[in-house]
Amino acid sequence: MDILISEEKGVRQLHFGSDWVQGAMRIARPYALELEYTREMMAPLLLNPDPNWPRSALFIGLGVGALPKFLHKHRPNCKITVVEISHAVVAAAQMHFKLPPFTPNFQVEVACGADFMTTSTRQFDLIMVDGFDGKAKVGPLNSTAFYLNCKARLNEQGYLVGNLLSNQKDSAQSKQRLLDAFDGHAIALPPCTSGNVIALAHVGAGFTSAQADLHANCAVLKEETGLNLSNTVAKLIEVSPKV
Repeated sequence: MDILISEEKGVRQLHFGSDWVQGAMRIARPYALELEYTREMMAPLLLNPDPNWPRSALFIGLGVGALPKFLHKHRPNCKITVVEISHAVVAAAQMHFKLPPFTPNFQVEVACGADFMTTSTRQFDLIMVDGFDGKAKVGPLNSTAFYLNCKARLNEQGYLVGNLLSNQKDSAQSKQRLLDAFDGHAIALPPCTSGNVIALAHVGAGFTSAQADLHANCAVLKEETGLNLSNTVAKLIEVSPKV
């Protein structure tokens, strides 16, 4: 895999041998979420506003480390595990994207994410899946078997968040696999401007927070972290099951 780094207008980007952006970091704000889809992947923080949640989080796919870095900064007591298949990606994140040093609360394992989910017995409050190769393919990370393994690794009240691409030929099938694995407890947000579709699934946590609660949680999150998820609130209200 060819790792390329580019910079433009204060933003550093990661590429896997093509122009397709695998991740981005604004140099002046290394812990902020620069790309829209990464911000939307933090939607579970709207649904569970407890400042001590999540207690444990698993990230499949590292990229520039934007998602685990954000959570590590703003939920410092969370035990974070990242599984990344490429040593080169880990090295690039360390050298160019300010990946935090490894500690008991921040660990990176070089392994296949699908294999990890098959063999691991650990439980997590939050699982985030954002793994692509240079051709925007996810391979076994987009299978019912993988999603079932993720479901088995979630704690009660836990959430799975996945990054899909709306322009993939099997986008509809991807959503259906998630629905099948989680017994219908899954939703997909309308696409980001980049074409990324963020899907969420849960084991007992639910998507039916009152609109007023979502807006209030959004305001608190913005005050505490600088992350503005007002657009994500609107999307959640649009697609969440009505009760």
